[in-house]
Amino acid sequence: MLGRLVDAGNTVLLIEHNLDCLKSADHIIDLGPGAGEAGGRVVVSGTPERVAASKESLTARFLKEALKEPGWK
Repeated sequence: MLGRLVDAGNTVLLIEHNLDCLKSADHIIDLGPGAGEAGGRVVVSGTPERVAASKESLTARFLKEALKEPGWK
């Protein structure tokens, strides 16, 4: 469904932790560095590959592994 919305020319903003969604995104804004009072600032933003390369992002280490999966770009 999300793909159909994008294909129709719409912008889709999604708040998600699912790695399959993240690695398919055009642009990610990673907020943190933690939850609650420890969060709330932009840690890194950009392509999934740029986020995966971040040293500050907690998401990066998981996204980096997800991008290594066979069949991914």
